Amino acid sequence: MLLPFNLPGSAAALAIACLGLEAVAAPSGTVAFLMPDQASTRYEKHDFPGFKAAMSKLCPDCKVLYQNATGDASQQQQQFNSVVAQGAKVVVLDPVDSTAAASLVRMAQGRGVKVIAYDRPIPSTPADYYVSFDNEGIGKAIAESLVRHLKEKGVPTDKGGLLQVNGSPTDAAAGLIKNGIHAGIQGSGYKTLAEFDTPEWAPPKAQQWVAGQITRFNTQIVGVVAANDGTGGGAIAAFKAAGVKPVPAVSGNDATVAALQLIIAGDQYNTISKPSEIVAAAAAKVAVAFLEGQKPAAETTLYNTPSQLFTPAVVTAQNLKAEIVDKGIASAKELCTGRYADGCQKLGIR
Repeated sequence: MLLPFNLPGSAAALAIACLGLEAVAAPSGTVAFLMPDQASTRYEKHDFPGFKAAMSKLCPDCKVLYQNATGDASQQQQQFNSVVAQGAKVVVLDPVDSTAAASLVRMAQGRGVKVIAYDRPIPSTPADYYVSFDNEGIGKAIAESLVRHLKEKGVPTDKGGLLQVNGSPTDAAAGLIKNGIHAGIQGSGYKTLAEFDTPEWAPPKAQQWVAGQITRFNTQIVGVVAANDGTGGGAIAAFKAAGVKPVPAVSGNDATVAALQLIIAGDQYNTISKPSEIVAAAAAKVAVAFLEGQKPAAETTLYNTPSQLFTPAVVTAQNLKAEIVDKGIASAKELCTGRYADGCQKLGIR
């Protein structure tokens, strides 16, 4: 689903407007929103605020429980058990470990609790619903965008190759992004020098691995396809620490403020704009439907799970103003601080 991200107001309000969420007569009930980690700032700054805002609109009398597992699958299991014990009838779950989460789905369904897989799918045991952006499409888009950029710059295909920095090996969404990256690189003429699955999506671990590859391959590295902005930022930090100038083209995903500033500065080539509030609001809509005893409509099926997948936008310096600033996803005031002011001026961001 391609949404018109061009409405005024905050991102949460934008999500509510885009999805047509109107206050309705909804039953009261308890809904839990369980997020996986704090390696990315998105969950605290965007996902939960977006979900809470949508729930307040759709079901003012509902109780919303929020927990973050800080990258610990055992802690997430405890949190899951806790919210079910507190009476949650719907659990929105972004799993730390997509395989381990299967037992949580089975336990919940045995107790009549609905589980909405959020952002990351649970492949081995179908949840009741899955809401996300199209992760495989994201991987393919960032890889194709970076490859196109290299060819436009005239970077020869026979003089080097790419590093591929994937996400966490326990995250099924990371696996989908990885598959998409492979598809985006395939047939480009650029070979993959090496690839790495980043434990817990941790930027320092991505930086450490890329630093080793810089020592190994040096000037053969013509670009890095990184699965998100954190791993991309880690890659950029490794090149800078090694004194590599200019930094090869690096991709990203999530459109974090830090990554957008790196694009403005010319250090990162692309990212993906996927306002988390959009998916959070969709999850809230599905959760309330479950509370009402309805069967939410699905656009597609993934891993035997009724699913709704949204189509995001690739962002580069060329369209950052139009996709991010003009659509109210981030403001010039947020982005154009300190050393980024000159870059903003060149891009017409004011």
